[in-house]
This record gives sequence, C-alpha cells and structure tokens, in this order.
Amino acid sequence: MPIGTLESPAEQIARWNKDRRTLLRYKFSAHVELVDNVSGDHREGRATDLSLRGCSVEMKPSVPVGTIAKMRIVKGEKAFEAQVRVVFAEVGKGIGVLFTSISPTHVPILETWVGDSRETSWLAANRRRSQRILLKVPIRVSGLEGGTPAFEEDSNTLAISAHGALVLLSTPVRKGQSLLLSNVRTGSSVECIVAHIGEPEGQCLQIGMAFLLPNSSLWPVNFPPEDWSPRQEDAKQQVRRPVKS
Repeated sequence: MPIGTLESPAEQIARWNKDRRTLLRYKFSAHVELVDNVSGDHREGRATDLSLRGCSVEMKPSVPVGTIAKMRIVKGEKAFEAQVRVVFAEVGKGIGVLFTSISPTHVPILETWVGDSRETSWLAANRRRSQRILLKVPIRVSGLEGGTPAFEEDSNTLAISAHGALVLLSTPVRKGQSLLLSNVRTGSSVECIVAHIGEPEGQCLQIGMAFLLPNSSLWPVNFPPEDWSPRQEDAKQQVRRPVKS
C-alpha cells in the first residue's frame, strides 16, 4: 500500500503481521516521541528497528494496542514525523507501530534511514566469513519497473550468502532499487534490493544485493547458522582427520 494511505484497524494489524513475515526490518536506534491523539499523553522511547511501514520501540510503560498517535523520530539533525497506530504491545518491553500517514516531505528521510540501515546490515552480514562464500555463480539480473523488467544483464556473483550476493553489473542502478536475481543454472529467482554500491571493476560496479528475506535455496550450497564458528565443538568433530596408512 502506498505511504500515506489510510487503512482500517483490521487492515493495519494484518499489514503489520504481513510486514513481519515478508519485509525485513533493519536494526535502527533513535529517540522516539509519541503523543496520543485523544488524550494528549506524551511518551518517550527508543526505536530498535525500522522498515518503510513501521518500527518497534522500547517504551516503558507500553502503550495500549489500538492507540492512534503522532510519532516523531529524531536521529542526529534529522527528524521524521508520522501518524501511527499501535498494533503490538508487550508489557515491560515496548510496542510495534504502523505508519498510517506520512507527509511527502518526511518520506525521503524515512527512505534514507531505511537505506542506510539496510546497507549497514548487508555489510555486517558479509563481514562474517562463516556466512559468506566466495563463489562464481552465473546469474541474470532484471530491473523491475512496475513489475516489468526494465533491463536484463547476465553476469556472475563474486560472493554469496543466505542474505544476498555481491555481483558485477555494468547497468547503472541506485540504492534501494528493486531487482530480480535469477540463478541461470537452476532457473530460480528472487526479488532483491540494491543494498550497497561498491568499487568499480573494469566497466562494472560491485553491487551488493539483499534478499527481502533470507533465501539460501537460491544457491547450490548449505549455509551454517549465523552463530556458527569453526571453534565450536560440533565443528571440530566434523573435521576429517587423515587416515593412517
């Protein structure tokens, strides 16, 4: 649903649940102020994650589900404002809110914050060597504009992970752009978002692509859990010892 469109309470709760399943929320920290539209009560807290549709906030005491309020998020010199509805509350911890109305002047701030958080998350995931594999996989990248491919380019991955891939592209793309990534060998495809634009390599750029959800099945390998380490006992037990002659 386009930002700024009003929804019924039932639609908002359904969208929150769908958001949690289908859209990655990125780690984000910023001061939050919440003002109840009816009572005028003022609460303060701290955002812990963020997406284009809503965020989670550490707030004690929490705010009842169904509360309609004006939210202000302040990070550095920038401030973002939106009308929100509280659709999740956990006693002693915090709340989950959906953005129900955002003025056009505040949309770019939200998009910038989400883009920066997405890139930070992607870079952090790819710094974990246990989660990243340097592997050349033939791929096809399609640019999506209104659901229709705007371009197609065949290339190869430089590195893959359960969260996305680092690929080479000669076609100019922008951070936050939606792309369709296909494994040429298997025919499997997944929608991605440009999370990082890296260094040039010849006539191409290194492009970091993030899956909307972890999707290791696109690649011909099994990835270990995120907390896996070669120092763990189970990893040591799996090391093949040389057979004595």
